[in-house]
Amino acid sequence: MIDNLKKILNEDQDPKAIEKITAKLENLLMSNEEIGYIAVQKKPAVTIFPDSIVVTNKRIILCKPKNLGLSMEFIDYDWDDIAGSFVKEGILGADFTFTTNSDLTHTVDYLPKNQARKLYTYAKEQLDVLKNPKITTPIIEEVKAETPVQEEAIEETPTEEVTNYAEIIPTPNDVIRDTEIEAPITHNNDIGLVNLSQDELFAKLQNYKKLLDNGLILQGEYDRLKSEILKYL
Repeated sequence: MIDNLKKILNEDQDPKAIEKITAKLENLLMSNEEIGYIAVQKKPAVTIFPDSIVVTNKRIILCKPKNLGLSMEFIDYDWDDIAGSFVKEGILGADFTFTTNSDLTHTVDYLPKNQARKLYTYAKEQLDVLKNPKITTPIIEEVKAETPVQEEAIEETPTEEVTNYAEIIPTPNDVIRDTEIEAPITHNNDIGLVNLSQDELFAKLQNYKKLLDNGLILQGEYDRLKSEILKYL
């Protein structure tokens, strides 16, 4: 309120009159109500108890001293009840007049011209706000829907269960099919070796060597068979 009073006092108001009015208005103001301007009468003759008019962001308040300044009458009108306002300037000052929706007219005369113009400007702004309210559209933040990340499906190749191992494990017969290799001789073949010729014994030894190389007999068995054949060479 002090900052507003500093602005108001720049228009040639009487500081003492403004202080008296604001002191009495302090208990009359509603919540979130602020004084916009105060205009005080200045008649040609000395006026001890001048009338004044106060405009706030919510209403117009007429202040009239009574009982030699011991009391004060307040008459207020909300901006919704105000139909219009105008200023009429004369030689000795200006008149500020406003009308209500119920055809009532109120005039405060002998206002300094600068004060009357300020008063009219503030009233005009308030009435324009009521006639043309600012529509504030709420800002709605667009919520971007998060697209679910689709996981790439990995195709599983079905594995065939092997039930017949004979299909993949070669038999000894398959390995020996392309080579003419005789089966290993057992211990009872010593009698047969006696009846073989040198060439036949040498061929049999080579046959055992092929069996060893193909992994069909062990080294120990090959050595045993070899030693049996060498007896007759």
